[in-house]
Amino acid sequence: MDTSSTTEEAQPQDSSSKRHHFHWTNKVGNEDGELPTSETMSKIVEEEETNTGEEGEEEKAVPVAGTSQAATKRKLQAVAISRLRSVLTVFGKNRSSLPFRLGSRVVGTLFGYRRGHVHFAFQKDPTSQPAFLIELATPISGLVREMASGLVRIALECDKAKDPDKKTLRLLQESVWRTYCNGKKCGFATRRECAPKDWDILKAVEPISMGAGVLPVADAADGEVMYMRARFERIVGSRDSEAFYMMNPDSNGAPELSIYLLRV
Repeated sequence: MDTSSTTEEAQPQDSSSKRHHFHWTNKVGNEDGELPTSETMSKIVEEEETNTGEEGEEEKAVPVAGTSQAATKRKLQAVAISRLRSVLTVFGKNRSSLPFRLGSRVVGTLFGYRRGHVHFAFQKDPTSQPAFLIELATPISGLVREMASGLVRIALECDKAKDPDKKTLRLLQESVWRTYCNGKKCGFATRRECAPKDWDILKAVEPISMGAGVLPVADAADGEVMYMRARFERIVGSRDSEAFYMMNPDSNGAPELSIYLLRV
């Protein structure tokens, strides 16, 4: 009697039992041939349950035949458009909130106490905070004499930053400038924040679009406040150069005052 054929018929083996038997021998077998402990057995059972769960998830992830690829493509396009709109919205908000954003026409005000220094303020419009406010070491009385004699050219120069972190600084954000008036060096100028006294002067001349005069002050220790106000044309040559030309219709097209900002 052939026992081999009987054994094969009595003990049929399916593919799943072979698969588990294969994993089992790989996991419990070792070089020393020792039997697995209870701790090892529990770990093996946990790993088998994990593998079974992962195989089930993979089977669920297989796309069903007949699923529309066009619907999936439209969904992906909608997500991409939504992300692009959110990025553009944030970018637009950041640009609109820039304090140094000026157009091609700005309001320029020159002012200072009679026995004080010259201050320059550039505003986007008469009601906005100054985008650029600078104090020169030049006395305002001296600048008035220069302007009475003819055209005035003021050049402000600053050095380029060697620190890579400061190379992204805007030109109007530079703090210290060398000052030249009609080619003559006249000390340094310093950018400053708009103090309450400065804002009071700018608010006092807010209705004036063009002109010069004197403002009375309560504290006359430094004398009266002298001012000159006009529209300026702003021309940006590069990120390291800008120019402001006073627009005066009575000067036959020649500006009486020009201010140049250079980073060298």
